[in-house]
Formats: sequence, C-alpha cells, structure tokens
Amino acid sequence: MKKTLGLLLLSLGLGANAAELKITSTTSDAGAVPLTLQNEARAALNRGMRWLEAKQQADGHWSNADFPALTALPLWALTKGGTENKAAIANAKKYILSCVHENGAIFREPKAKQKGGGLANYNTAICMVALHLLNDPALAPVVLKARNFIAGTQYMGSDEYRGGMGYDAETGRAYADLSNSYMAYEAMRLTQTVEDLRKSGEQRANLDWQAAADFVTRIQNKASTPNDPNAGGFAYKPGASNAGATTNAAGEIQLRSYGSMTYAGLLSLIYADVDRKDPRVQSAFNWAAHNWSLDQNPGMGQQGLYYFYNVLAKALAVHGTEQVPTAAGAVGWRVEAIKKLIGLQKIEAETGHGYWVNVENRWMEGDRVLVTAYALIALETALGE
Repeated sequence: MKKTLGLLLLSLGLGANAAELKITSTTSDAGAVPLTLQNEARAALNRGMRWLEAKQQADGHWSNADFPALTALPLWALTKGGTENKAAIANAKKYILSCVHENGAIFREPKAKQKGGGLANYNTAICMVALHLLNDPALAPVVLKARNFIAGTQYMGSDEYRGGMGYDAETGRAYADLSNSYMAYEAMRLTQTVEDLRKSGEQRANLDWQAAADFVTRIQNKASTPNDPNAGGFAYKPGASNAGATTNAAGEIQLRSYGSMTYAGLLSLIYADVDRKDPRVQSAFNWAAHNWSLDQNPGMGQQGLYYFYNVLAKALAVHGTEQVPTAAGAVGWRVEAIKKLIGLQKIEAETGHGYWVNVENRWMEGDRVLVTAYALIALETALGE
C-alpha cells in the first residue's frame, strides 16, 4: 500500500517534529532505485505475498496460533504490499481481535509457564501496528486500548532498566531489553495519530520519551580506548550482549556491539526525539557504516539475519540517509538491500510463489512465515512503500 509523504508523516504521528525525520515521498524513495530493479522487487513482493496467502490457516492465523505477532507481521506485510486478497486480510484481522484482552493487551496465554509470560508487550506492539495500518476507524478503540497497555508497561523503576520495555510486565521482575523496547517505541510512534480519536477529556496514552532515550543510551557502547571497535554500537540490554564480550587493551571487559541491535538503537533514539546531530545518533550511524554488511548480521553472522534486514531498512529510512559511507565507498542502501533480498528469495517450482528462510534457526528464523514477513517489510520499506 503506497503512502504519500503526508500520510506517512501522519502515520508516524510526529506532528511538528516530522520534518526532522527527513522522510521522503514514495516517488523520491523509489526514484533512488532504478526502474528495472523496482520491477524485479515488486515481482519478488508479489511472489512473497502469494506464498503468505497460501500458508494462512483456516482461522486466519499464520505459523503458531499462540503468538498473534506471527499473524500480525504477515498482515503488516500484505497491507503495505497492497494485496488484493481481502479474505486474507479479514481473516487475519478476525484472528488478532480474538486475542484482545480487556486491558488492551493482544496476546494469548501460554499453554505452559515460560520466561516472559505470554510475551504481552512483543505481541501487542506488533499487532497494534498491523491493525492501525488497515486504516479502519472501527479498529480505533482496540488500538487506543493497546496504546494504554503498552504505555502502562514501560518499566519505571529506579534501576538500569528504567525507561525500557520487557516481554511481560506482569511477570513481576525488573527487566527490559532493546529488542522489546524498540518494538514498543515504534508501535507507539506509528499509531500516535489514533490519539486524535479519543473521547473528549480522556487521558492520552504516551511513553516517557526522556526515560526511553536514557534507557537506550545505557545500552550503547562508549569508546573505552582509541579506535574502539564497539564504540557507538549497541548490546542487547544493560550488562549483556548476544554477541558476547571482549577484553580491551586496558583489561576491561566490554560488551560487543552487533548489527541488529545497533539499528534498533538508532531507530529508538530517533523515535525518542534525539536529534540526528546528537553524538549518540552519529556514533550509532558511524558504527553501522564502519561495519556495513548485508551478507551477515554484523557481530552475529547468520543469526537473526532477517530481523537485521527488517530493522536496518526501517532505521535507515527514518534516519533519512540514502547513502551509507562505508570503507569501500558510499553505498545506496535501498538498491543493495533490494538486490540482496531478491537474491535470497526461494521460489517454489510448482506454484511460482516465493519465500525466505534462514538456515540458522536462532530466534525462530527457521520459521518461513516469520522470515518472509520480515523480508517483505524490508523490501517494501526500501521501495518507499
């Protein structure tokens, strides 16, 4: 679903701050990509959407019925891609609505006790964006209640997690990580215009954005030595990185930065109204440029590769840059990301449909539905759709 500049800025809900995001119009974004490559990309999008539509279950869900986010991500991809399959959209919407709780959360209670509970924050954040993208006024009350829920789950204790978001606040433990936080921050920004539909006198839902910026800042690596390879990049949460740790020349243990969380951190800082000239934003972008790669999730190899593509496209689009200044020269990220994703698509000989999958199954990336949704959203974002 193509959006004009005005509609996109409204969907971000940033009002007077919208100009700071340097978000360009669909025509301008697509213009950075040669027409022949645009056509190839849209053919890949169509193959991917047809594949997703064919994999939808009878009750409207995809992949795993216990996690409505795994239905919301395909819905997000199909909606942005402009599918004409109204039945697929209607069935997905019906399924997601069946997972709505009275308090506004959108998730399913797990069959067995697990760390993170029902992953209420993760599921709600993704579902509320997917529903909002349908542009259906009848869904506004659901999205508003979801915003109330997400705002209420921002951790506001007095420790290192203050300002962040975890999987489920009801687990009763102090916890937040950058992945959950970026998804919640993004969801609150992308659905912000729905607040104009609240009843007169009803309190609006919002996050403490200064606390959010402070939380994200605590996860960003600072330079501990000259030419520190981790400086500016991000770990996963305070005190922990999925890329491990290293000992610097001064004998200090330092968390390793990695690609997916660095782009998540960059996007989070911008959503938290941190200026692009701020050293935190500049150093995050510099780390990303210095470690530029589409062959791997820098610092993690093939682990989380499609999550990485997804957040990379969204972060660079919101940052407003078209050229990434790498050691090998300036890279037009839209063109290179589109080429990479087209090249990785697998096409079914019997149907002509296309999907993506990661042979490295960490973080569920062996799930073809999840990975295909990630890839489609990344493609759509690179095309400016």
